Amino acid sequence: MTSRKFKFLVNEKSGAVSALLLRPENARAIYVFAHGAGAGMTHKFMDAAAAKLAVRGIATLRYQFPYTEKGIKRPDNETTLTATVRAAVVAAEKYAGDLPLFAGGKSMGGRMTSIAAKEPLAGVRGLIFFGFPLHAAGKPSDVRGEHLLNVGVPLLFLQGSRDSLADLKLLKPLARRLKGAELFVVEGGDHSFHMLKSSGRSDEEVLEEAAAKAAGWIDSVLR
Repeated sequence: MTSRKFKFLVNEKSGAVSALLLRPENARAIYVFAHGAGAGMTHKFMDAAAAKLAVRGIATLRYQFPYTEKGIKRPDNETTLTATVRAAVVAAEKYAGDLPLFAGGKSMGGRMTSIAAKEPLAGVRGLIFFGFPLHAAGKPSDVRGEHLLNVGVPLLFLQGSRDSLADLKLLKPLARRLKGAELFVVEGGDHSFHMLKSSGRSDEEVLEEAAAKAAGWIDSVLR
């Protein structure tokens, strides 16, 4: 397995951001993996998910958004975030161009990837969301998901049943409306797939389950 750190340019205004490529020897696809709003590309969730995907032959390209690169807590505006997604996809193609491309991310990173994908992301075969933030906590609505109707590639939602940012009563019918979409529910998981002790299952166990589903789904798209 090879690990490589580098930087890529978003644009002249936003500058360059850091990236981390993790590629197993048997890689059969690469996932351009954006982080959530509150933590960067090396957050423990990102590390663990990338490692579990690598074991299953899926390379990952993690990257910073400009605000995390600068150590700022408040996320960039949507234009900057989606520009970063597009630049990351280009970087992935440059550094692992022999592998089929997939994209998405954790929470906000997945949502920004989906917004960027309203205009096709060159070479991207599908999007994978680790906890899609359909609405704010305590304010159920599916408005944030309407743009997904304009995304022309297969979609995989990996979603905890206790996710306060995605009421399944709203997400399930939305997923049914989306051509080529699949919803995989992690029973008992919250927005980050954290499990209650009473469940009898560990966070690592359910993340293994989610990573296995993602890898299998990628294979199904590539068939």
